[in-house]
Amino acid sequence: MSESKRLAAEKAIEYVEDGMIVGVGTGSTVAYFIDALARIKDRIQATVSSSERSTELLRGHGIEVLDLNATGSLSLYVDGADECDPHKRLIKGGGAALTREKIIAEASEKFVCIVDPSKRVDVLGKFPLPVEVIPMARSLAARQILALTGGQPVWRQNSEGAPVVTDNGNWVLDIHNLSITDPVGIEQAINQIPGVVSVGLFARRPADVVIVGGEPPLVL
Repeated sequence: MSESKRLAAEKAIEYVEDGMIVGVGTGSTVAYFIDALARIKDRIQATVSSSERSTELLRGHGIEVLDLNATGSLSLYVDGADECDPHKRLIKGGGAALTREKIIAEASEKFVCIVDPSKRVDVLGKFPLPVEVIPMARSLAARQILALTGGQPVWRQNSEGAPVVTDNGNWVLDIHNLSITDPVGIEQAINQIPGVVSVGLFARRPADVVIVGGEPPLVL
């Protein structure tokens, strides 16, 4: 799958125009995009990053990273996904960067999503749906999400049993056993639960373009 990810990332470079400030997502597929972006870094103005990890990679290539508050709206955002349905609606957040990813997607005129073929599904939900929550609301949010969706919330922890902490200092619930036939409705409903920071459904603001890695890449 690594070759599929690389091919999708290389194709996304075609959407980068001279002088752009490029929104950059998080994850293994995006890491290939960052490598490709480094080869044309003199053509772009700067980037806005969705995670500390991506910021580290970008700066390691000598690419400037700006705060979104200083840039205003962006022309382009490139990111991966954990699942993608036929309407370009996504599940994201496997790397726990969903809130910042959602903010940059909202601020961007064009959202290009790069995936390998395994991420395409007919109905979202096979991949557990990440929800970022304020720590004190973990149990409350889990109970309300269970009642709302029937899915099973699992508190995301690392291999040592400690909570996975987002770049924002929050925790993540992963909601298992879902079949999301109304992604926009579920996204809106979960967002209304007190203590939820954001949910990893990108349905109200889906991708504009999806690039599926292959030889040649498939552009949807």
